[in-house]
Formats: sequence, C-alpha cells, structure tokens
Amino acid sequence: MNYLDTIDGKVKEYFNILESDIPSWLIEYINTDAMLHQQYIGMSCGTIYSNLYKEKFFYSSLDHSIGVALITWHFTHDKIQTLASLFHDIATPVFKHSIDFLNNDYEKQESTEDLTSKIISDSKEIMSLLKRDNIKLEDVDNYHLYSICDNDTPRICADRLEYSLSNALLYYNLLDINQVRDIYNDLYVVKNEDGNDEIAFKTKKFARLLVKVTSIMSVTYRDDRTRYSMQLLADIVKKLVNDGIISINDLYNKKEIEIISIIKNSKYKDIFNTWVNASKVLVSDVEPVDVYYVHHGSKIRYVDPLVNNARVSNICKIAKSYIDKNLSYDMNKYVYIENIKI
Repeated sequence: MNYLDTIDGKVKEYFNILESDIPSWLIEYINTDAMLHQQYIGMSCGTIYSNLYKEKFFYSSLDHSIGVALITWHFTHDKIQTLASLFHDIATPVFKHSIDFLNNDYEKQESTEDLTSKIISDSKEIMSLLKRDNIKLEDVDNYHLYSICDNDTPRICADRLEYSLSNALLYYNLLDINQVRDIYNDLYVVKNEDGNDEIAFKTKKFARLLVKVTSIMSVTYRDDRTRYSMQLLADIVKKLVNDGIISINDLYNKKEIEIISIIKNSKYKDIFNTWVNASKVLVSDVEPVDVYYVHHGSKIRYVDPLVNNARVSNICKIAKSYIDKNLSYDMNKYVYIENIKI
C-alpha cells in the first residue's frame, strides 16, 4: 500500500502545492516500515488529546517529514538533501517534543535526534534503497548539514516552512489553501548574508503574511497551557519508565494511542484524565503549594525571512511589530491545574 493514497484530502491538496510531481524513488522510501511508524505520532506533541485545545486535526510526524522532503525536492531537486529532510524526524518518539521536556531539553528540543542514524541503519529496507541509489548513510542522517533543509532561527528552511504552513492551514486555520499557494509560489532560493542557500521571498506582502501567522503560532507553541501540557506528559512518561511499566524504547516502537492506553490503565490515569478534561490552566507569580506546577521557558520559534536580500523586519515595520510582540511573550509564571499532583 502507498501511504500517500491514504492521507486526508486536505493534506493531499496541500502536498500538491509543495510538489505536484512526487518522484517514485521518494515514495519507496516513504513506504518503509521505519518511516511508516511516524504516522502514529502527532505533530501536536500530545496536546491534541486535551480539552485545553480546540484544534483537533491529526497531522502526523510522517506527514510533516514528507512535506519537508517535498519542499526540499521542489527547491533543490537534490536526492540526498531530500532524503535527509525525509529522515530528519525518523527518531521522533510518541508525544514528539514533549519527550525533549523529559530530557530537560525544552529550550532547544533536539534531544531525540541522536537516534536518527541508528534507526536508519537498523532499517534493512532503507539501507537497501540507499545502497541501490549509491548514497552513504552519513550523507542523509543529519539534515543540519544542508541549509535548505535546516537553518538557524529565524531563517526560513524546509523544516520551519513546512510546520508553519501546515499548522496555519490544517490546525489553527490561520491560512486558507489559496493563501498557502500564494506564499509558496512567491518563494525562491537565494544566497543569504553568510553565503549559504536560503529560501526567500520575492514580495514583502507574502513575507509579512507568513511572519504574522507564525508569530501567532509561536506563542501558542510555548504558551502557559502548552508548557504545562508538554511537561506533564513528560513527567507521566518518566514515572511509567521509572515504575518499569514501559521502557524508553517503547516511546520509539509503540504508537501514541498505545502509550495513552497504558497511561489510562496505570495509577496515573486520574492525573491524565484531569488534564484531558481541563478547560484552562491557572497561573501565579508565586510558587503554588501542594500542587503540580511548571515553571520554565520553552523553545522560541519565529521567522524573519529574506525579501530581496533584506530581512523583512528591517524593511517592514508591521512585520517587525509581529516579531517583537511574539518575542515579548512572558514565560515567567508558575502554571498549574487544580487537583493535579504527582
């Protein structure tokens, strides 16, 4: 079965914008067991399961990885860079970046990437395809090597562009399909300030629109409810591991719904269900007493794309105001939900 034949119609339409002619060799890599496992892990980092969030569209880690690969192929037609993009999240565990919180990596959120090379090399299917295509493992197991695939914040790259467009379209409803198409069709590749390839805009109007929606989403990625939710999920998982109920390997081998089932059948089910049914989080300037709370920052995601060789923040006051408002979001409060203790 071809995974691309099973996806939601909205996702198909979106993928068609990213690249209308998907090469057959890429489809072969997508349909390997190691990649297909990522269809059971959501991009919401587990937050989709709580009533704290109205947004319920399930967009998988595999969908995201395919999208990043399609963007990379569209702008480079380079097989190695495209595969590096496809594989960049192959080591994603259940609840995605919430597990970075478990590893105390809530500011960079890269801790799980260390297993990328191992998971690829352990896949006989992928290694056979790489051998057939005369591609070395070390050329595709680190997408940080390629500036089109990955680039430092706030620069545009395939990874940052993909989750920004898909989240705005499918999850938060901040863009419609025509706006996504307009933004995407305005992009091209230039040399940035450091002489590296970067995806950039031709038109200030569309750069400003992307900055607007990403600035809104950036706050939601790290707002009080999200930092709390991701840390709570991380701590529940940590408890399950410490209790010997699951192993760290289970986070990479089981489906998200399977881990949730284990939680619901554990002594932490009441905590989990309270979070699932919660409608709001509470905040305090002082440390709460006798309740589970979260009190730390999180990764700051934003974009400041190039437009005609200038950062949009330097040529558009409106875009700069969006960025400044995003960066000023306060993460210093203590966040908690009543009746949750761990």
